[in-house]
Amino acid sequence: MGRYRVPMPSTPPSRGALGEVVSVFLKLGVIGFGGPAAHIAMMRDEVVRRRRWVADARFLDLLGMTNLIPGPNSTEMAIHLGYLRAGWPGLVLGGACFIVPAMLLVLALAWAYVAYGARPEAAALLYGIKPVIIAVVIQAAWALTRTAVKGALLALVGILAVALSALGVHELLVLLGAGVAVAMARRLGRRHASPLALLATSLATPAAGGVAAAVSLTTLALTFLKIGAVLYGSGYVLLAFLRRDFVDRLGWLSDRQLLDAVAIGQFTPGPVFTTATFIGYVLAGWTGGLLATLAIFLPSFVFVALSHPFVPKIRSSPATGAFLDGVNVAALGLMITVTWELARTAIVDVPTALLAAGAAVALLVFRVNSAWLVAGGAAVGVAAMLLTRT
Repeated sequence: MGRYRVPMPSTPPSRGALGEVVSVFLKLGVIGFGGPAAHIAMMRDEVVRRRRWVADARFLDLLGMTNLIPGPNSTEMAIHLGYLRAGWPGLVLGGACFIVPAMLLVLALAWAYVAYGARPEAAALLYGIKPVIIAVVIQAAWALTRTAVKGALLALVGILAVALSALGVHELLVLLGAGVAVAMARRLGRRHASPLALLATSLATPAAGGVAAAVSLTTLALTFLKIGAVLYGSGYVLLAFLRRDFVDRLGWLSDRQLLDAVAIGQFTPGPVFTTATFIGYVLAGWTGGLLATLAIFLPSFVFVALSHPFVPKIRSSPATGAFLDGVNVAALGLMITVTWELARTAIVDVPTALLAAGAAVALLVFRVNSAWLVAGGAAVGVAAMLLTRT
């Protein structure tokens, strides 16, 4: 990696190239079940193996860059690849075509949730789905642990991130502190120094969260804009940010509603970040849903546009790599903490505990597609409702 100069398109893209971008990413936006890893695998199959837009080396460099900037990795890959193929129009349409199918589906489901969510049938569906979602997040956390925890330093920083998050330290301070601590430790070569002390010096405990207030479109948009601009790591780390802002700080959602939003986001194709679409609609109707979607994804377009020309240099920087390692392991810690909190809402009896355990085994051992498990959880919930009626 880093042996080439990323081309900056200087002439308008051909209509055929732009049409290819629209065709590829609309298709992936419709069939893209399975989360970011599955999305990226599908993109590689389309643009490297089948269409030969880029070589594997460049594809990997772009993937590395998506880990160095905030935002959803698979969406940012769509934006990068659209730009490579069709210039600035491709940058916009590559990302938009990947996002819009999921957004429209989530808006429709959010409408149904608001209109019919109180019905017993809807409650039964969510009763079975939510334990499966907990298992999906646990599986993602396990997979990320094996990638993110590369040595004792990162393991200790991750453990401290879990503890600080559980104590209520703001997630941005945890992420920034972890990144700085790992970068400092590696730069100074002080492997014998305590990562806990290094991280502690990088953090300050924030003030307590605010009280609940009426939903403001401005606050809604700014909150999602902030999340989109600072969130590193897996899309599931989004849970930690959503819970801190919308449950704890603003008081606009309950844990149950947050889990419902995550369930919808998991059940639909495309980016997990369309969970924001659902929350925006539940809080402020169609305007809220569209505004939340725009706000959370807008930073990704900006970051890709700014960073794309510097892919080779940034990816090869030891300092940037060390900071990213720290941020990633802290993001994993946040993910673990919020999963524990949400599990207490989702797993309420023996059947839901068995459902969560069974889904975890299916994911970890048999690698069953999560979309099928969510559908199975819904079926179990409905069956449980029918049995209680007989």
